[in-house]
Amino acid sequence: MRVSRAARSAAVPAVAVVVLLAVSWQVAVDGPLLGLDRWVRRAVHTARHDLPSALPDRLGHLLSDLGSGVPAIPVLLLAGALAAWRWRRSGSGRWWLPLPVAALTAGLIPLLVVPAKSAFARPGPLGEALTPGQWGWYPSGHTATAAISYGVAALLLARVSGPRAARVATAVAALSAAGVGAGLVWSDFHWLLDVVASWCLAVLVLWPFDRWLPRPGAGGRQASGSSLR
Repeated sequence: MRVSRAARSAAVPAVAVVVLLAVSWQVAVDGPLLGLDRWVRRAVHTARHDLPSALPDRLGHLLSDLGSGVPAIPVLLLAGALAAWRWRRSGSGRWWLPLPVAALTAGLIPLLVVPAKSAFARPGPLGEALTPGQWGWYPSGHTATAAISYGVAALLLARVSGPRAARVATAVAALSAAGVGAGLVWSDFHWLLDVVASWCLAVLVLWPFDRWLPRPGAGGRQASGSSLR
C-alpha cells in the first residue's frame, strides 16, 4: 500500500523534527508563527459563540479527557498485557516483551514533556502568568499522553492481530490523538502549536517503535516493516 510505504519512509520523522524545531524556536522567541495560534483561537471563539448548542463544548471536554493519565495509561498497560498473552499463546519466545515496552512508554511520556514545559514556560491561552514552580503549556501533555499511549498500544496489538484488526487499531489511535488535540484547542485549554508539537513528539516515538518491535515468530530479528498494511 502507498500509505504503508509512506509511513515507513524516513521522511516522516525528518519532517516531524523540522516542524518541532521550527515551532519550538518560534515559541522561545515569541515569533510571528504564534500569530497562527491567536488566529485559530479567535476563529474557535467565533464558532463557539455562533453555535446554539452546548454539545460541542461538552464533546470538547470529553475528548480532552481522553488525554489524561486515566484512561490513556491503563489502556496502554492493558494493551501490553493482552499483546503478551496473545504472544505467549502463539508459542513465540520473548512473549513478555510487550509488558516492559508498555511500562517504559508510560514512564517516557513525562520525561519528554515535563522538562520542555518547564524550559519554555509558555502561558496558556487564557494569558495567566505562571506561578512559581508551575509548568508551562508547551508542549501539550494531554496530547502527548494520548498520541503516544494509544499509538504504542495500537502497535503492540497490531503485532498479534490480523491486518484488518491492525488497521482498525491504528485508525482508532490516530483518531483519538487528533480528537484530543482538537478538544483541547476547542476548549481553550491549549494553543494549537502546543498540540502540534506533541504530535511531532509522538511521531518521533512511534516511528522507531514500529520498525523495532518484532512480531511473534520473528525470533531475534527486527520487524520487517510497518504494521500499516
